[in-house]
Amino acid sequence: MPAVSPLTIEDFERLPDALAINHELEDGKLVRVSGNTLIHNRLRDAFIALLRDYVRKNGLGEIVSEQEFAFGANAHGPDVSFFGPDKQKLCEERRRVQRFVPDLAIEIVSENDTFKKLVRKADMYRKCGTKEAWIIDPDSRTACLYSDASNSILRENGIFQSSLIPGFSIRLGDLFDQL
Repeated sequence: MPAVSPLTIEDFERLPDALAINHELEDGKLVRVSGNTLIHNRLRDAFIALLRDYVRKNGLGEIVSEQEFAFGANAHGPDVSFFGPDKQKLCEERRRVQRFVPDLAIEIVSENDTFKKLVRKADMYRKCGTKEAWIIDPDSRTACLYSDASNSILRENGIFQSSLIPGFSIRLGDLFDQL
């Protein structure tokens, strides 16, 4: 039996939606990402609603959800991503996988995620050039921040804020209370 060649981002780009939806490309293989629960979707949507209006109004860039980006040879779609105006020029609207990394990536813990897997993902995002990676856990009402400036854990009285989105902040507990 012939060996199967690893998939490239270009191969992933050409897959029919039926095969690519709910999958990411990791080390040349399609990896299924879990379907999202209602609490996950609500938290993602709350971030999008709060951040999108603020970012647009202040001309800071763009906020998107579930968009795949090329992290080296891998394609991952963080739950929420932000990129500044310089990267907006790089967007190719008809591509499934954008050929750059977001400046900020937020992953929300889902039922089938392991903390170890999400930390590995955040580390990979950072190694590929993402300036900040956040892991948000609605069950424990905490957030973990990974950046050059600091690695920290915020509890529900902590403030979600980023130097990448100046002037925006929200107390984590207030965000979780929207669920």
